[in-house]
Amino acid sequence: MSIQNLSALDSTVLGQLLGKNLLITDEWTSAEIEMLANVAARFEVADRAGQDLGWFKNELAYAMFFDNSTRTKSAWAGAAARLGMMPVIVDGSSTQVSHGETASETGCMLGMNSHAMGIRHDLILGEGNSFMRDVETGINDYLKATGDKRKVPIVNLQCDIDHPTQTMADLMWLKEYFPEGLKGKKIAVSWAYSPSYAKPLSVPQGLIMLLPRYGAHVTLAHPEGYQLMDRCLDSASKAAAESGGSFKVTGNMDEAFDGAHVVYPKSWGPYDLMLERVAANKANDKAGLQAIERRALERNAQFKDWICDERRMAKTVNGDALYMHCLPADIGAEVSPGVMKKHVVNVAREANWKLYVQMALLATGKLGAGVAEKFAGL
Repeated sequence: MSIQNLSALDSTVLGQLLGKNLLITDEWTSAEIEMLANVAARFEVADRAGQDLGWFKNELAYAMFFDNSTRTKSAWAGAAARLGMMPVIVDGSSTQVSHGETASETGCMLGMNSHAMGIRHDLILGEGNSFMRDVETGINDYLKATGDKRKVPIVNLQCDIDHPTQTMADLMWLKEYFPEGLKGKKIAVSWAYSPSYAKPLSVPQGLIMLLPRYGAHVTLAHPEGYQLMDRCLDSASKAAAESGGSFKVTGNMDEAFDGAHVVYPKSWGPYDLMLERVAANKANDKAGLQAIERRALERNAQFKDWICDERRMAKTVNGDALYMHCLPADIGAEVSPGVMKKHVVNVAREANWKLYVQMALLATGKLGAGVAEKFAGL
């Protein structure tokens, strides 16, 4: 992305981001989202140029992962290291949370010596985002009680509601791919079949909340029973109305692909079974959780024809829509081998933006308007 195409860094908007945590994208104004994108783009340019970005030398960047990760975890480590920080990855299952320690206690403990905190907690509805907010409270309470002036950004590395670093990376790739903008573009966010596991709802929810802000025409497609959270659907409709775009839901994958400029076929779990997980997880019923998972995969198997293949791609604009995925994709289930082969570089370029989004969140959360001064000094 060319830095010449970026607007100037606005110190007033950057100042609003000082100490502000991106836990759900619809809690940030469009100006704040755009400023974050601007900073991420500048980091991409500076990184490619090999400039010294070690702004936070010898600081600690903790991250807790309660679910598996490849791209997000490595992006966190890379973002922290590129900024001069030392990443510390904590396996969530190894913490005392499962033994009754509260999230605020965990936050207070880690807040004593952390300079940034990333959290992935995405599998149980009603828990992940709430956990992050409790950690935020614990850290802030500790800093206030000790008179510590540190800013410790909390970065949502995927929760039950949203996956902000992923959807912001998606947005950055779309901005690069469509330099003319997303206004008027038709984007299909569709459920797709997966035999691997009942995946979180957060990626499609994050996409429908974020992309309609840009005047895009977003269609959400899924079989019956795979609905998303009402608060995310409401957010999508509101964003579309404000931007002049549109948002609709269909039970037909072909309809979503018709005339689409972008397709994002991605599996997620059946909503009712995802809700059943809540009680089973609270009771630490491992057998019950395994039974729910089996039922979810059996439900998925009823819709094996929900695949992004050459036939469906032929329905898109010029038969050549941009294919997107947060990865890893279930090849042969969510997407055909041929479609993935054609877009393998595209999805890598999409994933690459996550590093710069996380750098931007760390820098803006810690420095606010000071980010403009740092870039001016490069």
